Amino acid sequence: MRTLVLGATGFLGRHAAAHLRALPGVRVLGGGRAPGSALPVDLATTDPDRLAAVLREAAPDAVVNCAGAVGGNPLTLTAVNARGPAALCEALHAAAPDARLVHLGSAAEYGPADGHWPVTETDPARPLGLYGASKLAGTLAVTASGLDAVVLRVFNPVGPGAPPASLPGRLAIELHRARPGGRVRTGDLSAHRDFVDARDVADAVVCAVTASRPLPGVLNIGSGTARPVRAVAEGLLHAAGLDGPGGVRIDEDGDGSPRSAAVPWQRADITAAGRALDWAPRHRLEDSLADLWAAAAGRSAEPVR
Repeated sequence: MRTLVLGATGFLGRHAAAHLRALPGVRVLGGGRAPGSALPVDLATTDPDRLAAVLREAAPDAVVNCAGAVGGNPLTLTAVNARGPAALCEALHAAAPDARLVHLGSAAEYGPADGHWPVTETDPARPLGLYGASKLAGTLAVTASGLDAVVLRVFNPVGPGAPPASLPGRLAIELHRARPGGRVRTGDLSAHRDFVDARDVADAVVCAVTASRPLPGVLNIGSGTARPVRAVAEGLLHAAGLDGPGGVRIDEDGDGSPRSAAVPWQRADITAAGRALDWAPRHRLEDSLADLWAAAAGRSAEPVR
């Protein structure tokens, strides 16, 4: 089985590619914008005809699209998250119409929850910002394509390799830099989120790629549990051994995320993913944070943005 992973050098893409490579009989081709990609392609800018030519040469049995932008200006967000999946679907129709497409969506597509019940795939998508709206546009392009395709709507991924642009990744790096008795500043951490380990997301990708039957258009991929964002900070402090007397203090008086205030609570209903993929998350948040802390040691010299 030839599987093309787009965005293979990103946080989720690296984990997905590694898990797919561990399967017997699977050859993984890495594609993306990063230098050294086996198939250099930028979904945001590549002409669909050129992309189709790349796909004909690769001849994939499956394509996993992990490419995405979580920040940047409106042009970047819409080009990567909305145009990219649409161009990919058009190219697949032309060059590899029988390949299965597994596309990574985002919980930001849902928008506000009621604070009581987990969101299901049939709940309305009401994204609040351009990121969520652009991801929803990409999801709609995939689900309306007529391809053998599934969108894995990923909630809040965490674990080893979490990028500095994410709160867990930034906190891990800053705690590595912090001195005992010092402090790290954040915004308000009272919002509740569904944190899912990136390796569990990768397991879901493997299940979706290898499933022998057609899959639903959208499947939630989360832990099924809402945890306060503060639990991430506390878990990292514990992993670092900085949560006792003389440790590091987390001050929540900094600038916070506008989305946290607008979406104070979110949790995934993962029943459909369990049924369709025979999948369930395996990693505890505490273990995800401990592994993130250990992996962040070599990244503490990087600038945090």
